[in-house]
Amino acid sequence: MKTFQYFNGVITMINDFEIYGDPNSSGCYKLISVENGYGNLVNFVVSPSTYFVDHVMVKIGDMVTGFYDANAPVPLIYPPQFQAIVMAKNVQNENVKVDYFDSQLISSDNELKLNIGPSTQILLENGQAFTGNPANRNLIVVYGPTTKSIPAQTTPYKIIVMC
Repeated sequence: MKTFQYFNGVITMINDFEIYGDPNSSGCYKLISVENGYGNLVNFVVSPSTYFVDHVMVKIGDMVTGFYDANAPVPLIYPPQFQAIVMAKNVQNENVKVDYFDSQLISSDNELKLNIGPSTQILLENGQAFTGNPANRNLIVVYGPTTKSIPAQTTPYKIIVMC
């Protein structure tokens, strides 16, 4: 099971990233450097399978959040280099959470409970409608205000099911 972690900051650099031994990778992978304002820097390897929330184009200077699998092996280098699973451009009054949600639609860290409303879009990563039950799955959740309860509750704007 994936354990999702995130890193939030400003994009300081975007470069092409070539996978050693794969001549066809040229131009298909990017290395995005993100700095959080406290001197911490992370490099995200962005592959063709990295999901960008709302399919936005990012550029240097954008505030972003990169989500990665904390259980995946990483090279012991500085700055740390993670394989980005999901990238989200920060938008005012909009939050993004990537996590496993159980049968009650509570995140694995017990910080967020989803209350699906009639206006909640439930989609696949390819933009098509998801017609099953989103419970017990890894989800990308786009939401606004939450309650101050534990776990916080929200009616998400959009749920993207990671099949």
